[in-house]
Amino acid sequence: MSDNKLHKIRHTLAHLMAAAVRELYPNVKLGIGPVIDNGFYYDFYFPGEGDNAKPLQISPDIFPEIEKHMRKMIEAKMPVEQIFILLEEAMQEAKLQGQKFKLELLEEIKAGTRVDENSDAEKTKDGSVSMYQIGNFTDLCKGPHVKNTKELPLDGWQLERLAGAYWRGDEKNQQMQRIYALAFENKKTLEEHLALIEEAKKRDHKKLGRELDLFVFSDLVGPGLPLWTPRGTILRNLLDDFVWQLRQARGYQKVEIPHITKQALYETSGHWDKFQDQLFKVSTREGHTFAMKPMNCPHHTQIYARRQHSYKELPQRYANTTMCYRDEQTGELSGLSRLRSFTQDDAHVFCRLTQIEEEANKIWDIINEFYRGCGFPQLNTRLSLHDPAKKENYLGDSASWEKAEDILRLLAKHRKVRVDEAISEAAFYGPKIDCMAHDSLGRELQVATIQLDLNMPERFDLTCTNEEGKAERIVMLHATIMGSIERFMSVLIEHHAGAFPLWLAPVQATIVSISDKFNKYANKAAERLRLAGLRIEINERNESVGKKIREAEMQKVPYILVVGEKEQKAKSVAVRQRGVGDLGMVKIESLAKQLTKEVAERA
Repeated sequence: MSDNKLHKIRHTLAHLMAAAVRELYPNVKLGIGPVIDNGFYYDFYFPGEGDNAKPLQISPDIFPEIEKHMRKMIEAKMPVEQIFILLEEAMQEAKLQGQKFKLELLEEIKAGTRVDENSDAEKTKDGSVSMYQIGNFTDLCKGPHVKNTKELPLDGWQLERLAGAYWRGDEKNQQMQRIYALAFENKKTLEEHLALIEEAKKRDHKKLGRELDLFVFSDLVGPGLPLWTPRGTILRNLLDDFVWQLRQARGYQKVEIPHITKQALYETSGHWDKFQDQLFKVSTREGHTFAMKPMNCPHHTQIYARRQHSYKELPQRYANTTMCYRDEQTGELSGLSRLRSFTQDDAHVFCRLTQIEEEANKIWDIINEFYRGCGFPQLNTRLSLHDPAKKENYLGDSASWEKAEDILRLLAKHRKVRVDEAISEAAFYGPKIDCMAHDSLGRELQVATIQLDLNMPERFDLTCTNEEGKAERIVMLHATIMGSIERFMSVLIEHHAGAFPLWLAPVQATIVSISDKFNKYANKAAERLRLAGLRIEINERNESVGKKIREAEMQKVPYILVVGEKEQKAKSVAVRQRGVGDLGMVKIESLAKQLTKEVAERA
């Protein structure tokens, strides 16, 4: 089934759900109901009875009744027809029905102002507005839809969950209730997706982070502000050290910057106009306004600008792993994926136009080597471009954007990489190459980025002295390998289900003694393995061997080393490898060499 056909099915099902809810709750106020990944949703407002009554709060208990009504309409084989109604008549009808949200959309259409991309509102056509009708239910919509409800599957969809949502996504507006639904072409595909959801729940980084003792959130510290345990900190540092090794080998230098800055820095960079609502602001006793840094690039420009550079000194490559802060709404926070404080493994290259390809290729090589080492063998490439129809969203002029985008296209061509172009996905200051990884559940995830910026050097007047002794405008490359370390760790945890490769495992082996009298030997074995640079724990608790082994398995430790009388006499350990099972007795010296080799190879 084509994506277009599936889109029509999902879109029509959204209308059917609205029609069913309207039958059950005649006074319901309808919002919008767009198609989304894997299904659709619709926003509703349920007024209470009486003038001062609180709105009705529904629960998923009503889902079966809604689904029953929807299936009746499918079995009735009802036509799905597009009709055009005069705008004034549509507004009058919405007013009579008390559909205030639909009326708001119609008023925007009449005024010619832009409406939400998901609003399903069609612009006027000869004074009319597009509507779709299913039986007695008519909804403002531009389509597309199936021709008849008989084209909809009876068992390929289900209502999934309920969530709160502000009208038009604005917290100043009415809070509505959003019903999400899954929708596919048949029952088999739906069941496959539901199985995937169950597997994703098992791999949820919030759940595994707690079970594996990697990070914690505290009510006293605040939402969106993670605290890292010793084990989690080991994992963070291993990842960051790996990125630094790859960068250092390619001529990068470390820099450091403060966590706050004057407002003027972000006014010059353009971030203040675009993102001031997302900035944490700090007022000084002298009445000055500072901001907690939400990104690092403007600070790095000032390191470059500290003195005049000759063309012979370029490129200048600055690397900086540092925390950033954004004032995200509480409802948008999600584990490590969306935070108020996060750490960027940021780097910026200041170079000439002629050096862009070589420097971008170095970044690309770092990305490939890093993700292979982390267990993502293949990355897809997306070229994220600006939207020429929304010039107000970007810095600079059209000519500089087209120039930058053409440079990145040529870079991808020279690397013989196929790229998917995505309009409007660019950063506001420049286009970017986004690397897309697929995790073990098949989900596509944006990870590393290479961004070409011709605008910020212009705004900060960054130059080098060229061969003729004249000032020459330079360019900037922004490069993040993990991006946000925290977000990458959420991806990494779920991809591996917490069973990290040996080089990344916070605990690489647990030594389990059969009884207390072998604890001394267990400590000697641990000491030898630690001398080889391995991270070893010993379980000396007075518990059964079986319980100790099960605990280590629950912690997803790569190797469990059991010691008893035989192992002590043979100066060996009995080795159990995660996912493999018993490997028999291995001499400690041999094991140390084997494991250090595996770590070095990042197998």
